[in-house]
Amino acid sequence: MVKEMYVSEIWSILKTSHGNALLLKPKNKDVAIPIFIGTLELQSILIGKDGMALSRPHTHDLFINMLSHVNLSIKKVEVYELKDDVFHARLIITGGEYTNEKPLILDSRPSDAFAIAARKKCPIYLATSIIEQTGVPLSFFINEMEENSDDKHKSLREQLEQAVAEEEYEQAAEIRDLLKLLENETDLM
Repeated sequence: MVKEMYVSEIWSILKTSHGNALLLKPKNKDVAIPIFIGTLELQSILIGKDGMALSRPHTHDLFINMLSHVNLSIKKVEVYELKDDVFHARLIITGGEYTNEKPLILDSRPSDAFAIAARKKCPIYLATSIIEQTGVPLSFFINEMEENSDDKHKSLREQLEQAVAEEEYEQAAEIRDLLKLLENETDLM
């Protein structure tokens, strides 16, 4: 059983030689927890975080719509365990017979949980043990983000050109919107 958890936020995204790292920052702490995720999962999180309206629902939107139709809602997301270098997350759901005291708890990949949390604007909690095991000082990431910002934009621009060349216009529009979002994040740094 998890004893203590901290409310956290999606602080930033970092592209590394090992892939995309989503950086979670616990409130009132000067560390970030890097969780590596795939490119498609990253796109879904950014779409949810920015509140972009898509012409058709993605899987995470479909899941949220289904919950809504049966009068259930996501109360929070918890990243509760790190086991064999794999983060474990869960969705805490209430509504109907599921109460705050006895919620429906669904196991989830962290990336899916974050994409859903970004769309629903619900809190993300991190277990204290995870923060202690994997927390990295924020100063480390600030230098890395400045160095990798140009590479991230170049890669997305190449993907955009390829999508247009292949006449994948819906994908091209999503990549264009991601570029705009990343440019806005860069302006904030």
